[in-house]
Amino acid sequence: TALAALESARHALAFGSGMGAIVTVGNLLSAGDYVLSSDSIYGCSHRYFTQCLRPQGYDVQFADFTDLAAVADKLRPNTRLVWVEALSNPRMKLVDLKALCELRDRLAPKAIIGVDNTFMSPLCFRPLDFGADLSLHSVTKYINGHSDVTMGAIMTNREDLYTKLSGLQNTVGTVSSPFDCFLANRGLKTLSLRMAVHQSNGLSVARFLESHPMITQVLHPGLESHPQYELAHRQCRGFSGMILFRLKGTAAEAKAFLLSLKYVRNACSLGGVVSNIWALRDLPDNALKALGVDEQMFRLSVGIEDVEDLIQDLATALECARLSLDAWILFLSCDGFKQ
Repeated sequence: TALAALESARHALAFGSGMGAIVTVGNLLSAGDYVLSSDSIYGCSHRYFTQCLRPQGYDVQFADFTDLAAVADKLRPNTRLVWVEALSNPRMKLVDLKALCELRDRLAPKAIIGVDNTFMSPLCFRPLDFGADLSLHSVTKYINGHSDVTMGAIMTNREDLYTKLSGLQNTVGTVSSPFDCFLANRGLKTLSLRMAVHQSNGLSVARFLESHPMITQVLHPGLESHPQYELAHRQCRGFSGMILFRLKGTAAEAKAFLLSLKYVRNACSLGGVVSNIWALRDLPDNALKALGVDEQMFRLSVGIEDVEDLIQDLATALECARLSLDAWILFLSCDGFKQ
């Protein structure tokens, strides 16, 4: 199929949504099985693991997969699923997938390694090439690319998993609609063209943000400042348009910044031709705090608009945030306030 060809996989399955695909993977497990997941994952995936699997008797634990020694300490012989994201949402972490698969083979050989590859797209990263068992996508995002489809996909080279998942998706009802398949196939025809612009625009915007005095942190795997820059270039074929950044100031500056954007939309989806920005509140507060995510952090999905328009839009909004911050500093320093 077209989806399988994207990652040179033997098999692919289309689902009604990315979460529909994840839930179907969950149905491969049995009560009492041990699941080890990355601590930095999509909010709905986190809620599925903690609010659906745990109450049903599954042992679900989380780990920082940038530290494979810590992962090794948490792997058990009864581990049945290891879940990671190729580029994590929200903290933009990568996993040394080849090393992780070798660790699994040694310590938990029965475990399935599933990789959510949504943030990277099949053109930038192919998990199956490194030994993963499942590569999952929210087709809603980059593969479709036009923000008008809700759909998921799983690619695999394992005949046994394909047979089980194929039966489960029909039983559970997580199949995709024919029209969504039609639209996603339309999106595939421009995927390589779109991803080239996403990558170029994303890196240009990331470099602009990194140089701006109102920004205190920028995470993009193509930036030399990313803590896993070397791994990213060794493991990935390219990068998408996903950026995480922190704005200086308080909630007032964040509001001023968001309200001043003209071209970049305030929307939770990503991977489409139009640029979207979103405040990161998808995970529980304690999980966000553990990841170092606060109200000043934003996830930016850079689209394929003219990059100079995007940079000018961000620059104007950041200037509004700066004026808000300067007004607050002036207020705090005035004699009347001190008295």
